[in-house]
Amino acid sequence: MRRFFYLIFASLCLFAAVSCGDRISAAYSSDSRQKGPENIDRAMELLTATTPEYWNRHLDSMPDDDCVKLRVAPPPGALRKHFCDSNYLHYAAGEQFGIKPILSPDDIWSINRPLVKISSCAEYFVDSLSHSYPYLVPDAAKLLAEIGQAFNDSLRSRGGGCYRIKVTSLLRTDQSIRRLRRVNRIAVDSSSHRFATTFDISYLKFICDASTVNRTQEDLKNLLAEIIHDFHTRGRCLVIFERKQACFHITAIRPEYVRPPHPVADGPRRRKNNS
Repeated sequence: MRRFFYLIFASLCLFAAVSCGDRISAAYSSDSRQKGPENIDRAMELLTATTPEYWNRHLDSMPDDDCVKLRVAPPPGALRKHFCDSNYLHYAAGEQFGIKPILSPDDIWSINRPLVKISSCAEYFVDSLSHSYPYLVPDAAKLLAEIGQAFNDSLRSRGGGCYRIKVTSLLRTDQSIRRLRRVNRIAVDSSSHRFATTFDISYLKFICDASTVNRTQEDLKNLLAEIIHDFHTRGRCLVIFERKQACFHITAIRPEYVRPPHPVADGPRRRKNNS
């Protein structure tokens, strides 16, 4: 009798396992991933996952009293003259190394390159992203981390201060660009942010984690410009100094990047703002 009950119990367990496996397989089948509102919702969840709370903590504002002068060596003259790689070049670099633009939520399932989740960390702070998603291709993610680390190291070697750079925009989709254009008419449809190769770093606002050695916004801006100019000179990135959006618009490039022929001369007067 006991053996009989054991056989019944084992049969029920086997039936439950097979049934559960069928439901899991159905949930993740190719047809299921591409159809149905619940799967589109799941796809969007992949792009909007929250960031670790520890690195999101900071002071409400930067202290502006008793600021200590910071030793900086930014490129001479107006920054916009040094960082004026046109939108055409940024877009071409994105096409060479980035993902295929995400036109709809279904495209998330067929991204052609790996993406790295960008979360606030010791090197940088990720702003609340209302018109972009916290992802970059590995090359761009590495460049962003190196810029943040160089900023921290330079600040520490020149007397200290608990500040981090602030990332204000990352991967954009066609949908998020349309939303952005409702509030920022100078944003262009052909943005290199669509390829996950481009990110924006604010030069107007920095994240202050503690009031140890206070620095001015202008000194921190010039320190960031000094660091970005070094990466730019070494051929690691393309950069636009955005005055209206108060950010450095940066696109990562590889050593094998081929600069395409430009239909018009590069320069701030002939390019459109693309932040």
